[in-house]
Amino acid sequence: MKCLICSSDTEHHFSKVYDKPPFDRMMRDIGKIDYRKCPKCGFTISQTHADMDTSVWEKLNNDFHHYLENSETEINQPPYLEQAVMLKVFAENGIIDTDSILDFAGGYGSLSKVLKKYFGIRLPVYDAYVHDGQQDFYVPRENLKTYKTVLNSALFEHLTTRDMFDSINDLVADDGCMIIHTVICENIPANPDWFYLEPPVHCAFHTNASMEMLIQQWGYVSSVYVPKAKCWVLFKKENVNLVETVMKINKEFQAEYAIYKKGFVDYWKGF
Repeated sequence: MKCLICSSDTEHHFSKVYDKPPFDRMMRDIGKIDYRKCPKCGFTISQTHADMDTSVWEKLNNDFHHYLENSETEINQPPYLEQAVMLKVFAENGIIDTDSILDFAGGYGSLSKVLKKYFGIRLPVYDAYVHDGQQDFYVPRENLKTYKTVLNSALFEHLTTRDMFDSINDLVADDGCMIIHTVICENIPANPDWFYLEPPVHCAFHTNASMEMLIQQWGYVSSVYVPKAKCWVLFKKENVNLVETVMKINKEFQAEYAIYKKGFVDYWKGF
């Protein structure tokens, strides 16, 4: 299997069997999961998920989300309030454009609702599988265009083909930015009990090196990481002096609120 990021030959990394509740039942017919790792950039992917028939993959996703809807357990919920604050702060400082924005795979629109109610920002949502008919913020697939700001939250870990990654980037304007919320670390451990494997729909895992390669391939020149929001903002073009603007924000908050770097901010090193 070739690496989705750098096209190197991947190697077997480890295997996992979901044999504990609540996921043992929904994974019973799928069986052992084999993960492969790129020796060059570290990107790791489940070959089992990548090879699944579409019907099996969709059933697994439906079973998982049905479990979440009917359980008090909250797995990997994004920090919506902190993300909303980040969007407001960055918009006020000209770092991002919230007049041309999309939440890609935004689910039931939790972030959109927070932004509208508390910050007066309208965040349109596209989701291929979820649609709440009572909400007017959904964008049909046929109405998608390019946007100055494209957000995706807890999505990258669900993608199994390069085309899936590229289709998100294709929505970003030439002078726009992409905001991502996912786990990106220095190395993906060969540990079946690693916390980010708990949801059985998580199947693709980036390293700092693989993200550096990916954003270069896509034409992004710099990035900002906001630890409280657990988000990276990737810039194809810096519309303001980002270094000075980030320093100004940090001084206002009297904290290292945002971290700037040419290329990709390799923030997480310890795991």
